[in-house]
Amino acid sequence: MWLTPRGLWFHKRMIPCSIGRGGVTRDKREGDGSTPAGLLHVAECWYRPDRMARPAPWARPVGPQDLWCDESGHPAYNLHVRAPLAASHERLRRADPLYDIILTTDWNWPDAEPGRGSAIFLHQWRRPGAVTAGCIAMARHDLRWLAARAEPGTRLFVPPSVPKFLNARRGAQAFRV
Repeated sequence: MWLTPRGLWFHKRMIPCSIGRGGVTRDKREGDGSTPAGLLHVAECWYRPDRMARPAPWARPVGPQDLWCDESGHPAYNLHVRAPLAASHERLRRADPLYDIILTTDWNWPDAEPGRGSAIFLHQWRRPGAVTAGCIAMARHDLRWLAARAEPGTRLFVPPSVPKFLNARRGAQAFRV
């Protein structure tokens, strides 16, 4: 996979997507809203079995107790954990559809360096072009297609030179980087 100014290029297909509100950075920090530049890899696939069929044979179901720890100083920082957890975290089972499918990446994972950022996922977007907190987001049908083809270890290259904003018009879905 390759992030380009037009979208995410994979298997001869361009997928419209959006990235973090802070654009792409070489110096990722927890909470900066940026997408990290560099070579990442798909690590895991999670899905909501109450909302869809398994998108890939290796996908893991998300349950009500599944969380992702984002507290920089915690021993479980940038790891999947289960509730209860007193540390700051993100619920993987959300009321909205954003995390119905999640492809996690190996950004600062599994041996996280405190403060370098957590939870760089590929997930569903709120609407075309809506920025994220640092993840890469796309339409549900594109994410399902991607999850079926991007196996663990699939490379994702995020170049530092992707422009921050690009808005495709006239029928094309917005792509914001």
